[in-house]
Amino acid sequence: MIRPLELQIGLRYTRAKRRNHFISFISLTSMFGIVLGVWALITVLSIMNGFEGELRDRILGVASHVTISAQGGSLENWRTANEVAASHPNVEGASPYILGQGLLRKGRATTGGLLRGIDPVSEPQVSDLIPNKMVEGSFADLVPGEFGIILGQDLAWRLDAELGAKVTVIAPKGNVTPAGFLPKFKRFTVVGIFDLGMYEYDSALSLMHIDDLAALFKMKGEVSGVRLKLNDVYRSQTVRKELASALGPPFVVSDWTREHSNFFRALKVEKRVMFIILMLIISVAAFNIVSTLVMMVIDKQADIAILRTLGLSPGSVMSVFIIQGVIIGIIGTLVGAVLGVLTALNIETLVPAFERLFGIEFFPDDVYVISDFPAKLDWTDVTKVTLASLAMALIATIYPAWRASKTHPAEALRYE
Repeated sequence: MIRPLELQIGLRYTRAKRRNHFISFISLTSMFGIVLGVWALITVLSIMNGFEGELRDRILGVASHVTISAQGGSLENWRTANEVAASHPNVEGASPYILGQGLLRKGRATTGGLLRGIDPVSEPQVSDLIPNKMVEGSFADLVPGEFGIILGQDLAWRLDAELGAKVTVIAPKGNVTPAGFLPKFKRFTVVGIFDLGMYEYDSALSLMHIDDLAALFKMKGEVSGVRLKLNDVYRSQTVRKELASALGPPFVVSDWTREHSNFFRALKVEKRVMFIILMLIISVAAFNIVSTLVMMVIDKQADIAILRTLGLSPGSVMSVFIIQGVIIGIIGTLVGAVLGVLTALNIETLVPAFERLFGIEFFPDDVYVISDFPAKLDWTDVTKVTLASLAMALIATIYPAWRASKTHPAEALRYE
């Protein structure tokens, strides 16, 4: 056990000016390395938490928490599935949809995209596109029979389409004639533009009334599936199993953890790898404490010998040097943790300031899914990083402290 005497001596050695300034330099370098490693690790983990949460929210704003579809094609008796799903206590909203691919053309501009038919009345119950993601227009402008279309902002820019513009939609489901297969053409009027902040959707997704797309795809009374929104996205697997049991074949029930499992699994793996890489920075800094204490032991050979002759036990000598190393670790870890927490809490203000100052954009919209720096501070991560840093600092002190405890007074004082 560390007694007050060992603590007092250890603190005095830590505060005392070194005869060898190189030892002081290495001590400060070790402390700065720990500060930098802890600071970077907490900041990076917070940013990755923010990215994961932001991606999940944006994806689920367009995708569904749970989807009910049919085996091998379109869903005919979707109203039955809709009623069963709506009666579930964890389901907040349900809406049918039709999903397909097609070509969109305006003038000389032609591009492929996803065509989604929605019910403007029930869609707001399952989608976050309304009202805060709509740049122009609204879901209410989608009137059956009028063939209106809502485009993603980047898709509209690519087609050079503004509100009121005419866009020709070419459907892959056309007519077979003696001359061969002819795709079906239909002109739609742009009645709205949305901006999700995700290039993947903003550049490819278009929305239209479900009846209009059903007519284009020749799906009379059929839909691709029913989208559900839950009051708790993390209960999606439980709800999926319960609905699958209640509906039975030919219904197929899926949830967002299945549809995007590889994506979110990759994020978790990346976070673990980043944690390991940045922990190596802390470990290098922590094990610099070994060099500091080894030189300290050599420098304090005479002091150790005198303390031993005065009755200080080898265990107490070991405690003295452990205290020195742990103090370096504690100071470096606490300073790094404070800087990391402050940076994580203010990263959304700091990054735009740096971008304006240096005139650069870290994450361009057309390259990255998210162009800003969201951050979510997780105190569990802060605790893990802090404890790991302190543990490495403690481990780094064991060998030098053990060497100091093995000092023989007679040998150390022979040439004094």
